[in-house]
Amino acid sequence: MSYTQKIYESTLEKLGTWDCFVSRSCFLSKFFAPPFCLSAAGVYSTKLKLENQCSYTVWPRVVSGNGTRPVATTTTLTLEPGESASIFIPASWFGQLWARTRCSYDFTGRFTCLTGDCDNRSAKCDSAQTVPPVTVAEFNISGNAGLDFYGVSAPRGYNLAMLVVPQSDGEANCMATACVNGPNGGCPYETRGSCNTTCFAFGDPKNCCNGGYVPRGVCKPSEYSLYFGSRCPWAPSYVYDENDGKKKNRAFACSMADYLITFCPHPSLATG
Repeated sequence: MSYTQKIYESTLEKLGTWDCFVSRSCFLSKFFAPPFCLSAAGVYSTKLKLENQCSYTVWPRVVSGNGTRPVATTTTLTLEPGESASIFIPASWFGQLWARTRCSYDFTGRFTCLTGDCDNRSAKCDSAQTVPPVTVAEFNISGNAGLDFYGVSAPRGYNLAMLVVPQSDGEANCMATACVNGPNGGCPYETRGSCNTTCFAFGDPKNCCNGGYVPRGVCKPSEYSLYFGSRCPWAPSYVYDENDGKKKNRAFACSMADYLITFCPHPSLATG
C-alpha cells in the first residue's frame, strides 16, 4: 500500500467531517505560463499542470496505480527550463508523479537517467517502478466523498525540490504541500547519490521496516530519516513517518481541484 493510500484511509478517520478540511489555511499561487496540453478522447476530471523551474531539463513521468485507467499520454514528456505542460487524468484515479534528471540513450539504445530512472529502462516508463533516490508526488483523485488526497513523499529519497499547489474553484481552502528545502549540499555521506534513504542506501530490514521490523512501533526512524524529516517536514521520510503524532499532518485533501506541480520551486513558496 502506497503512502497516499494509507493517508487516504487514516485521514478519513481523523477528519470525521468535511469542515475539518474547509477550515484549513490556504496557500494558493497563480501561474500564467501557457501550458502544452496532452489529452485524448475520454472523460477527464483533473488537470495536472507541470512546471519546470529547474536550471536543467527534466523528464516527468506519471504512472497509474493498479486498477485505475492509465493516463492518456503516448509521448515522452520533456520539460526544458521554464517550460510547462498539462496532463489530464481520468476520474477516480490514483498514481504517482516524479521527475527524471540527466537522461539520455546509452550505446545499447536504452533510455537511462541519473535520478528517477525507471526499472525497465524505458523512456515511457509504462507500469514501471522508479529507481531511488527520487522525490515523488502521490495522488488519489475523487476518492471517498469526492475528496482528492495528495502528498509529496520522500521514503525513496530526494532528487529535486517539488511543490504541489491545488487550484480549486470550490469553497474548500486547500493547502499546498512540498519538499522544497531539500538535503542537497548537506546529505549524510553514507546516503549520497542525490540523497538516498537509509533503506535504499543500506538495504537492511531495520531501515526498510521489513522482516522482523514490520510491526508499527518496532520500526523506528534512523538519524538519517530524522535528518530528511527536518529538511522536508511535510514529506514522510520512512514507512511509518505519518503515524508519528508529534509531527505535522502530512495528509492533504481537496475537492474539485486541478493541481500545479512545480519542480525546483523557489524556497519562499514552501508551506513549511
